[in-house]
Amino acid sequence: MLVDENIPGAESALASFGRVQRFSGRSLTRSQLIDTDVLLVRSVTTVNEALLSGTPVCFVGSATSGIDHIDVSYLQDCGIHFAHAGGANANSVVEYVLSAIAAVDDRLERLLAGEICGIVGYGQVGKTLAARFHALGIACRIYDPWLERANVPEAVDLEEALACEVVCLHPELTEQAPYPSQHLVSRDTLPLLQPGALLINASRGGVIDNLALLAHLNAGNDLLTVLDVWEDEPHINVALLKEVTLATPHIAGYSLDSKIAATRMLARAMATALGLSGLVRQNKPERQAPLMLADCLSGAALVRALVHAYYDVREDDARLRGEGASEISEHFDRIRKNYPERRELAGSSIKLPMGFSDLSTLEALGCEIVDGDINSG
Repeated sequence: MLVDENIPGAESALASFGRVQRFSGRSLTRSQLIDTDVLLVRSVTTVNEALLSGTPVCFVGSATSGIDHIDVSYLQDCGIHFAHAGGANANSVVEYVLSAIAAVDDRLERLLAGEICGIVGYGQVGKTLAARFHALGIACRIYDPWLERANVPEAVDLEEALACEVVCLHPELTEQAPYPSQHLVSRDTLPLLQPGALLINASRGGVIDNLALLAHLNAGNDLLTVLDVWEDEPHINVALLKEVTLATPHIAGYSLDSKIAATRMLARAMATALGLSGLVRQNKPERQAPLMLADCLSGAALVRALVHAYYDVREDDARLRGEGASEISEHFDRIRKNYPERRELAGSSIKLPMGFSDLSTLEALGCEIVDGDINSG
């Protein structure tokens, strides 16, 4: 079986089913699949007839939530089993969004004080983000025209979602009528964003017309922007890179926890689809040492301290803009390939200082209290 080099834990999870061979996601060719029955990819590999025709591949798995890089209709027509890791990276993306909000001026304080976040897309990530915001007491307005309005809490039209103080984009990328998300944010819709608003895209690059966004920013519009995804990756627009507030190389869902979870999901799906007997090993990341809070923080200060203790988006921004970035496409992929281990805050253990009282925020972030004693030193 062929497995993308950026899918960790495959050798362990798939040990019962055969030998794992690694490949570079952007350079995979049909000739490499001539003797392969299982193919596991990430979003950088386009899987379609041109890649699979004439090969023995009978199972394709994508360790991603989005599947715009997969020709699902072709796989169905050919009887090729398909699975993807929907939801595996949702918490990782949510913590990326929180890190970005916490890093941009006093935006976190303003949200906790009553400003509203618009969420575009109510899939796995959108739902997880809305739930996290709700737990923190942050108000949301949600736009997803593909779902029955009664099934979307705080449902609004696109115009109202884009008019919020913070706008988070999480739709699937599609050109399908009647609600295409390709260039959903464009020359026509950018003026709907408030002056001083914060726009975050951690879905797919094509959701924003990158050239229109660059023109909008160059025109002096007061818009804060955080882009994790870009059109034409890895050949991203360097001029746009210079203009956005924070920029990262498509790593919002790159926590080790989410990657291992995705590998397990695909291994189980493959075993079920192909009727294979064998054990899918759990292969969970080692539990982290508890984090000791040094001060009795609360509210926004506590959220910022905890989120940035586990992931600070500004470090990835510095990597992408750093020295050695003269050839941006190679630099973009090099960061992804050599990405440092990143763990998630949710599920982590926290030791509390004497007198700590803001347990509700810890609960909202999914943290666990060591020994459950808030008065221990």
